[in-house]
Amino acid sequence: MDTSEPLTDEDLTEIEELAAATTPGPWHVRQLDDDEAMSFVAVSTVPDTGLGERWPDFDHEQIVAATLVQDPRYVDVADKRWDENAQFIANARHDIPRLVAEIRRLRRLLEVRNQENRPGMP
Repeated sequence: MDTSEPLTDEDLTEIEELAAATTPGPWHVRQLDDDEAMSFVAVSTVPDTGLGERWPDFDHEQIVAATLVQDPRYVDVADKRWDENAQFIANARHDIPRLVAEIRRLRRLLEVRNQENRPGMP
């Protein structure tokens, strides 16, 4: 991905379509436990209860993504930013559509301003 290129309207539409196709939000970070009472950091469609529910005492159908699963240890990023990654994923569900809408709003505003400043315009 070349980040030096400006986003086209087609890029923005693709991003909107990707966001619209995901599980409806809001998404939340949850601190859960696996069946061995080891930390399980997840992104969920329901808020964290603060109880650290242990599998199977939470509904797996509420889990959108996991950033740490310790037993068996198969979701565990090397830099140990499980909580930060989960927060980013959870926020992305809400923030990305807002960012696309803001880009479109600013482009419309810029277009109006450019038209107003053209020579020969009243």
